[in-house]
Amino acid sequence: MNTKEDQWLYTISSKRPLIDLNFKEIWRYRDLLFLFVKRDVITVYKQTLLGPLWYFIQPLFTAVIFTLIFNNLANIPTGNGVPSFLFNLAGITMWNYFKECLTGTSSTFVKNQNIFGKVYFPRVIMPMSTVISNLIKFGIQLLIFIAFYIYYVFFQEATVAPQTMVLLFPFLVIIMGLLGLGLGMIISSLTTKYRDLTFLVQFGVQLLMYASAVMYPLTYFKEKLPEYAGFIEYNPITVIIEAFRYVTLGEGQFSMGYLAYAVGVSVVIFLFGLVVFNRTEKQFIDTV
Repeated sequence: MNTKEDQWLYTISSKRPLIDLNFKEIWRYRDLLFLFVKRDVITVYKQTLLGPLWYFIQPLFTAVIFTLIFNNLANIPTGNGVPSFLFNLAGITMWNYFKECLTGTSSTFVKNQNIFGKVYFPRVIMPMSTVISNLIKFGIQLLIFIAFYIYYVFFQEATVAPQTMVLLFPFLVIIMGLLGLGLGMIISSLTTKYRDLTFLVQFGVQLLMYASAVMYPLTYFKEKLPEYAGFIEYNPITVIIEAFRYVTLGEGQFSMGYLAYAVGVSVVIFLFGLVVFNRTEKQFIDTV
């Protein structure tokens, strides 16, 4: 009789550290990750008439509406020489990435309960695939922003210019993705018990947009409503959107202190979301 303990290639156990992203296992399942990314990109508009054109239509129509209502009708300024449409398109481009990451990951457990109940794979792959697939959509919308940026600079002679801090742009995108992923994992974990959150997410996201300086400059809000400016100023989404406008348009409030604050909040929310997500995945199939 062989008393030597068997040596297993892989061990699947519910016992794991609270903060455990497990990059090694995720790399082992990278083919599945890319498969989910491909599924998210292809199936969203698979049976629509316009298909991927919605990636272009949505930000353009939103920017036009914001320009007509907030800038032309409400006379909200956008800064010296900054075209209103380009100002709004910059905010919408960054905001859409956060919104899609948040809404896409906030229903991870509920939407994929059939898959989770049949086969094992690192559950965190599912929200990660949403963030990566939304990065592709973000890239398409960024090309729209760049196209209009070139148009306004060379044909409309707009006084906008990228700053040297534009090198921070990839870093801003990563932080925005971390923030959306962290909040999405928290909400996804809570919806396994409280389905009402599913209905509140869309409504809450709309309210959050108005509190994130998407369609107005932070300086204007601080001038008009200084007593409430703190809620907007210390919103990490506001910090990232204002930083993006500063590095691309030369207009917006930017400082390394505010950016460090946004990074700290985003990392804390992401780590907390990871802890909640890891704890929920152990028993969610019994409550979902």
